[in-house]
Amino acid sequence: MNLKLAVFDMAGTTVHDDDAVHTHFAQALGCAGVQATRNELNAVMGLPKPEAIRLVLESRVSSKADISAELVSSVHRLFLRCILDYYQTSSDVREVTGTTEILRRLRRAGVKTVLDTGFSRSIAEAILARIGWEEAGLLDAVVTSDDVPRGRPWPDMIYRAMALTDVTDPRSVAKIGDTPSDLREGTAAGCGWVIGVTGGSHTAEELQRCPHTHLIGSVADLGQIFELNAAFISVPFEQDGARAA
Repeated sequence: MNLKLAVFDMAGTTVHDDDAVHTHFAQALGCAGVQATRNELNAVMGLPKPEAIRLVLESRVSSKADISAELVSSVHRLFLRCILDYYQTSSDVREVTGTTEILRRLRRAGVKTVLDTGFSRSIAEAILARIGWEEAGLLDAVVTSDDVPRGRPWPDMIYRAMALTDVTDPRSVAKIGDTPSDLREGTAAGCGWVIGVTGGSHTAEELQRCPHTHLIGSVADLGQIFELNAAFISVPFEQDGARAA
C-alpha cells in the first residue's frame, strides 16, 4: 500500500511554540483554582480543549456535578484569549525545523498533506498566518477539532481529512503527532502508519506505551521511513516497527 495522505499534528509536531500550550492551559485552570501538574496536562494533550479542561477539572473535584458547562466554558474562553494572543504576537512561534522541506518532498512524491489539531479553527488560522504553509501551497487541507462531531482520540478528523483529499483507504494514510491522543486517533482510523514524534510534549518512553508503528525524534526524520521522491515506494509498517498494543 502506497502512502497517499500524511496527516500532521500542529503544536509540538510541526509548530514550535516554546511549550505555550502547557503554560497557558495551566494558567487558565489556575484561574479556576486548579493547580494542575505537567503530568495531568500531558494526559489530556491533543484532545479538544473543552474536553481536556473538563477531564482535568473532573480529576480534581469530589463530584462531577460540581463542574458546570459554564465553568468549562469560562476556562476555555480564557485559554483561547491567551493562546490566541500568543500565537499572533510571540517571536517563539515558528515551524519545527525541517517541516517545510518534508511537506515539499511529500507533495513532490504526490502525497496529500493535511494538518489536524485539537485547537479550534481560530487558533489554527492564527498559527498558519504566521508560518505561511497555506500561502506556499504546501497543504491540501486543515482540520480542526470544531470541524467534526468528535475530536481525538476518535478518528473523525482523519476521516474528514480523507474526505477532503479524496483518499478512501486508511491504510494509505500516515498520522504523525507528538501525543498519545494523536497515536490513538491514527490507530482508531486504521492508518497504515501511526508515527509518534518524541521531540514534542511526550518522551519516547511515554509514547512507546501507546499504539504506534514508528517513533521518530522529529518530522525531519520522516525520510528515514519513506522514500520521499517522485518515484515513491512505500515501506510496509511491519518492516520498520511493530504496532504496539
